[in-house]
Amino acid sequence: MRIHRVLIVVGIILFVVLGAVLPFVKQPEITEETKNNLDLSDFYGEESSGERAKVISQNGEALCERIRLISQAREEIILSTFEFDSDRSGMMMIAALADAAQRGVKVSVLVDGFPYLKAMWGNPYFLSLAGMENVEIKVYNPVRPWKPWAFMGRMHDKYLIADNVGYILGGRNTFDFFLGDQPGYKNYDWDMFVYTKEADEDKSSLCQVKDYFHTVWERSECKTLGKSAFWKWNPAVKAAGAKLTNHYQQMMEKHKEWMEPIDYREITLPVNKVSLISNPTHIMAKEPVVFYTMTELMRQAKEEVIFHTPYIICDDWMLEQLEQVCSAVDQVTMMTNSVANNGNPFGAMDYQKYKGEILETGVEILEYDGGISYHGKCFAIDERISGIGSFNWDMRSAYLDTEVMLIIDSIPLNEQLREEMEKYEKDSLKVVDKDSYDLKEGQKMQPIKSKYKFRIDALRLLGGWARFLM
Repeated sequence: MRIHRVLIVVGIILFVVLGAVLPFVKQPEITEETKNNLDLSDFYGEESSGERAKVISQNGEALCERIRLISQAREEIILSTFEFDSDRSGMMMIAALADAAQRGVKVSVLVDGFPYLKAMWGNPYFLSLAGMENVEIKVYNPVRPWKPWAFMGRMHDKYLIADNVGYILGGRNTFDFFLGDQPGYKNYDWDMFVYTKEADEDKSSLCQVKDYFHTVWERSECKTLGKSAFWKWNPAVKAAGAKLTNHYQQMMEKHKEWMEPIDYREITLPVNKVSLISNPTHIMAKEPVVFYTMTELMRQAKEEVIFHTPYIICDDWMLEQLEQVCSAVDQVTMMTNSVANNGNPFGAMDYQKYKGEILETGVEILEYDGGISYHGKCFAIDERISGIGSFNWDMRSAYLDTEVMLIIDSIPLNEQLREEMEKYEKDSLKVVDKDSYDLKEGQKMQPIKSKYKFRIDALRLLGGWARFLM
């Protein structure tokens, strides 16, 4: 009998592991249709579009501008985020969304299934928000243990839309690591704020982002959760609702300036064109549309390409694409975390192992080693094109996740982004080869902590085969 139970357990484990892994072993290729439909001139404009934009580089500003947009909305708020927690900054966001709903604003929140299970499922604050009139929370691909083949398809998008005023899109999740000035662990990241009120509504990039949102929102894999009458009358949920109201009042008193209208035109820069690029939105292995589009844009650069990514995990095709960029452009530079500075141990392990192959593409590497994990995903091409969004240079972003990137044609915005990028680059280590660096006077490398080194070494032994899933 004991052997039978063991066999059953082993069978279940194999069913889950193989079911989760096998559908993603082979990565889809770019189709001829995608190649033929890509016209790089579509990303450029000959005159101002009426849209304006600015880079949001600081976590404190990122929280402030989100609350400001929400507080001023009168008709509709859309929030799509990979992870949403009820920590300090998350509670501010929940309270602001709840207040908007009570004002009669339609609030739609879309989150990914895995983080929902970890941070939102059963949480009384999220249940209070979900149960409100005018609010709907949907979960992309909820975790279903009996459907392991769906485990790996994740929604990695992050953006906030308010009415027709504008939107914020970038790489920040909705919790303390990415939002606010509170002490404790954090990541550095980027957002782009796009002001669209003065643009032709039918031609603005806001329409692109909204259309993309509804494409995901209406998928059968997205489920509305938290609307049960059981939760509406639950004492803990009712108490949470009262706390959210009180929390918002306290926030209004402490951060009154966040709620005040500002001249968005004054703080933004003119742009010729804003374009959204995205991966397919289904939950299975995806055609690498975002990666292909970005690298094709980079290949047509006249002088310089620089891109930032928290980590880099590439298959042979991705390395070939990067090599083609390096062959076509005089100066191609990548900034990524050093092994010691990387908040993702799998990314650190993979970079350490394949660093030599990455260098062979011809890319110049800078390693950010500032002590705080860098999570930024952005690029600049020559003096006109900028990109900010959710895409990491890894196989998961290329083939598994939904991903979005904004491509902006604007000389002044490109200059603004480059100035902000250079603040990280000036403190980075310049890589000479896979084992050495060209250190500036007084520059020292951060040592790899022993516990972190152990995790990296363990991953190298046990997890190297799964790099296409990480």
